[in-house]
Amino acid sequence: MLSAEEQALLDTAACGLMRTLPNGTFLRVNETFANWVGYRPSELVQRRRFQDLLTVGGRIFHQTHWVPLLQIQGSISEVKLELVHRGGQRLPMVINAICRPEGVHDLAAFVARDRDTYEKELLASRKRLEQLVEELATLHDQAKDRALFAEQMMGIVSHDLRNPISTIRMGAALLGRTAPAAAKVVERLSRASDRADRLITDLLDFTRARLGGGLTASLACVDLHALVATAVEDHRLTRPDRLVQHRALGSGDCDADSHRLEQLIGNLVSNAAAYGDPDKPITVESSVQADSFSVAVHNYGSPIPEELRERLFQPMTRGAHTGSSRSVGLGLFIVEAIAKAHGGRVELTSSAEAGTTFRATFPRRKG
Repeated sequence: MLSAEEQALLDTAACGLMRTLPNGTFLRVNETFANWVGYRPSELVQRRRFQDLLTVGGRIFHQTHWVPLLQIQGSISEVKLELVHRGGQRLPMVINAICRPEGVHDLAAFVARDRDTYEKELLASRKRLEQLVEELATLHDQAKDRALFAEQMMGIVSHDLRNPISTIRMGAALLGRTAPAAAKVVERLSRASDRADRLITDLLDFTRARLGGGLTASLACVDLHALVATAVEDHRLTRPDRLVQHRALGSGDCDADSHRLEQLIGNLVSNAAAYGDPDKPITVESSVQADSFSVAVHNYGSPIPEELRERLFQPMTRGAHTGSSRSVGLGLFIVEAIAKAHGGRVELTSSAEAGTTFRATFPRRKG
């Protein structure tokens, strides 16, 4: 038997305490629990069952989960249920239960209003997050569709511009033959059409690289040094204001796409001319090793900032002179795409003392 002091301690404990029969009938209830649900202990003991105080959903849970778990495990921990107050209000509680050897069930209950509020807020936040993720996915798909459309349009327009550029070239050539006095005008027209043609080529390659998964290269045996020497000579003619020199290292032929290599050299030389020191030479180096070959373009001038180097080969990225309008920032993107098409890579070194060098390295033989 409990003393009066011990009984008072149990009756006023900070948690609800109950003892029930296996069918849920209350045998004992402390005052704390009775007050929580709006009854006197005498109105519950031998008159009501624990499950009678549950919501409809709680009663279903009690029948399908609570009873079987107690029979199998002998105890239940931290089950959250809603009990119905005498006045009809719902009261969230966390309940522990244990089966005693004498065949009765002892229950301890804790009011869980704060936990219930937190769980509801957490659930609402989760639903909101799921909505935001779904909205973000929709916006991403829309942006992807717009980008794809823009790239397709760029490819179509660039392709269609080839015809008027060809007409300008033919007109300039005819004018040069029939009107020698217009030689300077013809030269300007030729340079302008060449620049326009290079820009169109870059735009078409950009479209192929983005929409087609990368550029392709038709590899054939080429004399690397002769190819680079020819490309350098062409740039000397089109850039009479800049000193472009060639340095050849090693010997032997290589497997490469000559057109793509000329394009790569042209883009790198154009980049060096745009951002390098105009009073110092641009050096194009062709090098043949036993298993690889490389093409490098070097110029002096301001070094490329570290924060720019990681995204320098991305499309629409320019060098330090961001105000320049000489290109749309596709040259280095195309250079890297050409290197990848050959199974090679592009490396960059840049410092105030040594200058800037872009080096594309390729396997010497295909396959």
